[in-house]
Amino acid sequence: MRPGRWRRSTHLVIGLVVLVLVAVVVGVAAIVTSSRTAAKNALPAQPAAVTAAPGVAPLGDAVTEPTAKGMAAMLATALADPNLGMLTGRVTDAVTGQELWSQGEDIPMQPASTNKTLTTAAALLTLDRDARLTTTVREGDRPGVVVLRGGGDPTLSAFGGDKSTWYKGAARISDLADQVKKAGVRVTAVQVDLSAYSGPTMAIGWDPLDIDGGDIAPMESVMLDGGRTQPVSYDSRRSRTPGLDAGRALAVALGVDPASVTVSTRSSADADEIASVQSPPLIERLRQMMYESDNVMAESIGREVAAALNRPQSFDGAAQAVLGQLRAAGIDTTGAKLFDSSGLSVDDRLTALTLDEVIAVAVGDDQPKLRPLVDLLPIAGGSGTLSNRYLDTDEGRASAGWLRAKTGSLTGTNSLAGIVTDSSGRVLTFALLSNNAGPTGRTSLDALAAKLRLCGCGG
Repeated sequence: MRPGRWRRSTHLVIGLVVLVLVAVVVGVAAIVTSSRTAAKNALPAQPAAVTAAPGVAPLGDAVTEPTAKGMAAMLATALADPNLGMLTGRVTDAVTGQELWSQGEDIPMQPASTNKTLTTAAALLTLDRDARLTTTVREGDRPGVVVLRGGGDPTLSAFGGDKSTWYKGAARISDLADQVKKAGVRVTAVQVDLSAYSGPTMAIGWDPLDIDGGDIAPMESVMLDGGRTQPVSYDSRRSRTPGLDAGRALAVALGVDPASVTVSTRSSADADEIASVQSPPLIERLRQMMYESDNVMAESIGREVAAALNRPQSFDGAAQAVLGQLRAAGIDTTGAKLFDSSGLSVDDRLTALTLDEVIAVAVGDDQPKLRPLVDLLPIAGGSGTLSNRYLDTDEGRASAGWLRAKTGSLTGTNSLAGIVTDSSGRVLTFALLSNNAGPTGRTSLDALAAKLRLCGCGG
C-alpha cells in the first residue's frame, strides 16, 4: 500500500557501515553491508549535524550481548498496548542467529505490503540486477497494421520529450512512435498484444475500488506510468484498461484514430520487430517498489521471476515462483499462502518466522545475492514509506536513522520487517505483524519497534 493510507539461519551480519545525516531534528542513518571478519566491530558515535561519517570502529569488550530475558523486559510495556490487536513477531540477533523474542512466530497472518520483501528477495536470487524489460512494436498480420507487444514493463510513460516521468529512467511511448516513423512504416491501425501475461488481471482478495483509489491497476503486460491516468500524480486513480490506453497513446503518436485500437491475447512474438524500448534496470525498479510500496511494480517483478523460471506470468505463477526461490535459499515458508506479489490481497498469509528469516539471510553470508535487500529497506524518519514516521516521540526520534524496515498497511493490519542497530551497536533483525489492530495500531507498532533501538538488552 501507499504510505499514509488506511486501506483496507545461517551465519549473519558481523560488521556494518552506518551513514548518519542529521537534519533539523533527527539524524538519518543508512545501515548497510556486512562481513564475517569484523565480528567485534561497533558503530561510531553520531557525527555533528549535516555531517556524513561512514565507518566502523573497534567494539572490544564494551558490547552488550542481547539476551532473551533482557529483550522481554524491554518490550513488555509496549506489548501491553491493546491497539496492537493480534500481534505476532520475532526478533533475532544478527550476529549469532539466536532468537531473542518471539510471539506466535509460526502463525500465518495478513502481511500487507511486507509481502514485497519476499518478492524482492526472490528477484535478487533469480534475476540480474541490471535486467530490463522490453516493449516492442511488431509487424501486424496485414500491411499498415502494427502491434504493440507488452513485455511486462509498467514504467513505460505516456510523456514524451524531456518531461519528468513518475518512474526514473522510464522508456517513452513517443520513442516507439519515432522509431516506427523512421522505419518508414505507413501505419493505418494499431493492435495491442497482451499475451505475455496469463490468468485473471485482478487477484483474489483485491478490491476493485482500489483502482479508483490509486493503489492498483488490472495487471496487463503493457501499461503507461503504472496505469496512472494522471502520469505524475501521486494520488492519481488507475486505469481499468491499461493495455488499451497504451495502444491508444501509440496510435495518437502515429496519427491513427485511437478509437480503432484493438486488444489481443494472440502472441506476436514471432513477427518482425520494428521498434523497441527498455525499462530501467531491475535494481532501480526494486528500489522504487520498496521505497514507495508500489503494488503494480511488485506484481510486474513477481511475473518477471516467474518468467525466468519458465512459470506462467500470472498471479499464481509469480507467487509459486517467489516461494520456491525462497525455499531453495533455505528460508522456512511454512504457512505461507500468497495470492499476489504485492501484499494487497486480504487473503495473503505469512508468518513472522518467514519474514524475519528473509531479512536475516539477507544480512548474512550464505546468500550474497540477497545483500542489496538491506539497502532497499526504507529508513525510519528518512526515506520511502518511513520518511514521515518515527518523528513524533522521543523514542521514535531515537530510532530514526537506525531502523530500516518494509512497511505494510491494510484496514486493521500493520506490519514491519527489517533491521535495527540497538544502543550497544548490535544488529537485530525483526518482523512484527499486527492484525485486528485498534485505531492507533500503526503508531503502536512503531513504538514497539522503537524499543529495539533502545535495547542493548543484556542481563
